[in-house]
Amino acid sequence: MTIAYPVLALAGAFFTFYLAKHNRFDAIRASAALSIIAYLIFAQLSLNAELYSIVFFGGTFIGMSAPHRFGVYTLASSAIIFSLFFAYLVPILDGFGGALGISAFLSVCICHLFILLGAPRSKKTKI
Repeated sequence: MTIAYPVLALAGAFFTFYLAKHNRFDAIRASAALSIIAYLIFAQLSLNAELYSIVFFGGTFIGMSAPHRFGVYTLASSAIIFSLFFAYLVPILDGFGGALGISAFLSVCICHLFILLGAPRSKKTKI
C-alpha cells in the first residue's frame, strides 16, 4: 500500500460528500460523475488508471454516507480505514469488486459503531 490509497479515498469521499449537497446532484450522481472524471484524469496521466480509479470510487462510497450521521472527521476516518481494508483484502478476495464493497461497508460500519458507543461526533457542515 502506498500513500496514494488514503489520499485517493479521502479525495473521493470529500468531493462526493460536498458535491452531493448541491441542488442538481444527489449522492449517486456525484459518485458516478466524479468517478468517471477521475478515471479520465488517471488515464491521461498514464497512471495505473484501473487501480487508482477503483480506490477513488471506493472513497465515493464513503462520501455517499448520510450527512446527518457523518461529519468531516468521521468521513476522514472512514476513508482511511477503507484504504487499509482495501489494500489488505484485494489479495485475499478474487477481483476488486468484493474488496471494494466490503471495505467500504466495514469502514462505515466501524465508524458508525463508534458513534453509537459514544465517540465524539464532528460538527455538521453547512453549505
